[in-house]
Amino acid sequence: MICPICGRCRFGRRVCCLMSDRDARHAFESAGAFLRGHFVYTSGRHGADYLEKFRILEDPRATTELSGMIADRFRSIKPELVAGPTTGGIILAFEIARQLGVEAVYVERGESGGRVLRRGFEILPDTRVLVVDDVVTTGGSLVETQACIANAGGVVIGIGVLADRTAGRVATDVPFYACLTVDFPSYPPEACPLCASGVPVAPPRGSKKVLA
Repeated sequence: MICPICGRCRFGRRVCCLMSDRDARHAFESAGAFLRGHFVYTSGRHGADYLEKFRILEDPRATTELSGMIADRFRSIKPELVAGPTTGGIILAFEIARQLGVEAVYVERGESGGRVLRRGFEILPDTRVLVVDDVVTTGGSLVETQACIANAGGVVIGIGVLADRTAGRVATDVPFYACLTVDFPSYPPEACPLCASGVPVAPPRGSKKVLA
């Protein structure tokens, strides 16, 4: 029999396949995605915590289940297209689009800044677009992606992410959902207690060679 809760999994499992917020945190912890040390974020601020999204994205099962949380949250508002920014957003856009039964487009960095559509991707006017990404730190990538979608003629109807590092402080004008919400304290370099204690800075991570 099909599960009456989600309409997808089958009886015989102890719990429904839909993940809870607690399950999402457990998935990140089990994957070793929470790192401790002395990190420099893309903003230039320092902190003791880092969320390594690729420990999740390298695990197909975890990625599929977390993507399912986002897909199920937005299914009722009927997205017609899913868009994700490079790099992690590409993986999520594909999987969430697959679960929603729609197509995906991928948004890349422009040569002069911002985000652009390349590789022949097009968005028909007034297409209802769900924007997805991996980890929100400042929200800048989401703003650029929304602008790209709007410039192409689409309408952003929601934003879904794996993790929100702003503890819910990210500002959006559309429905927003994060599988995991965390609050990592950060400090300007001159007021960093880790620097004051002589804790060495960890090697750079991420595509910008600074810690995000």
